Amino acid sequence: MSEPISDRLIILDTETTGLEVSEGHRIIEVGAVELVERRLTGNHFHHYLNPEREVEQGALEVHGITNEFLADKPRFYDIMQDFLNYIQGATLVIHNAAFDVGFLESELRLAGCEPPLISHFAGVLDTLKLAREMHPGQRNTLDALCRRYDIDNSNRALHGALLDSEILAEVYLAMTGGQESLSLSVNESRPELRVFQSGQRQDTPVLMANDDELNAHNERLQAIAKACGGESLWQKLVG
Repeated sequence: MSEPISDRLIILDTETTGLEVSEGHRIIEVGAVELVERRLTGNHFHHYLNPEREVEQGALEVHGITNEFLADKPRFYDIMQDFLNYIQGATLVIHNAAFDVGFLESELRLAGCEPPLISHFAGVLDTLKLAREMHPGQRNTLDALCRRYDIDNSNRALHGALLDSEILAEVYLAMTGGQESLSLSVNESRPELRVFQSGQRQDTPVLMANDDELNAHNERLQAIAKACGGESLWQKLVG
């Protein structure tokens, strides 16, 4: 995390026709969610794409996205400008960033973008690299990190770019510590907590945590302590 981190984070994932961009494989799905001040804003980006080539059987078994499903979808060229506008000035948070950035830059090149470099539009933070620094010698796949940080990924029977970006957002927040809030649902009894899609929130009064919230907070601290092999910083400060 040596590079400057933007106040606006885009948690991003892609699915592809195969593993090797050097063999002409293409992106078939791009999904991203926006975090501002460590909270989801509801401003997400998601498209399935016609890769203009066949999906390999091995890739199909991973994500389940068929050639027939993609036949009437837009090409990357068709959504490129919307995508670039979405990521402009943000920091992209990607697990195994070299893979996704390689495919994205290949698509930009094929679409005639100059320069076809993600770094021209956004910064990049690789959570796989971060995880390896924090947990050397351990498995650091997204599923392994979910287990380590007690994050529910039971809905992940197949890979999907938008679902994986949502899961990665929760993993990133757990890895980097601090308060997190990923729920976009509005509690009708507490409408003042609403988070708008624009990322702007209403001025709100200070609300004291109730017993259930305090218990949930303590459970989260215990989970962090277990994952880190010691007390969390918060526990040390208030202990």
